[in-house]
Amino acid sequence: MGEIFEAVMIFCFGLAWPVSVYKSYVSRSTKGKSVFFLFIVLFGYVAGMIHVVIDYDGFSYLNVLYGVNSAMIITDVLLYFRNRRVERLAGEG
Repeated sequence: MGEIFEAVMIFCFGLAWPVSVYKSYVSRSTKGKSVFFLFIVLFGYVAGMIHVVIDYDGFSYLNVLYGVNSAMIITDVLLYFRNRRVERLAGEG
């Protein structure tokens, strides 16, 4: 039963990532973005995936949810570094 609630939590928390990635992509700015925060959340997702593998004896659909969210975070991190480069080239950084 707990697996369902964990899935809902991951799904709900994950709804914010597409918005964050879109904002990073179109703004071309690092303002208001913390790459340290992104790495902390990514670490939490990796810990969640390890938990699922250990407690659910291998693969679970939860790892798909964790994986999608992790991919969004990695995309946001890559955009952060792209945006930082754009800012430096424009003389803002």
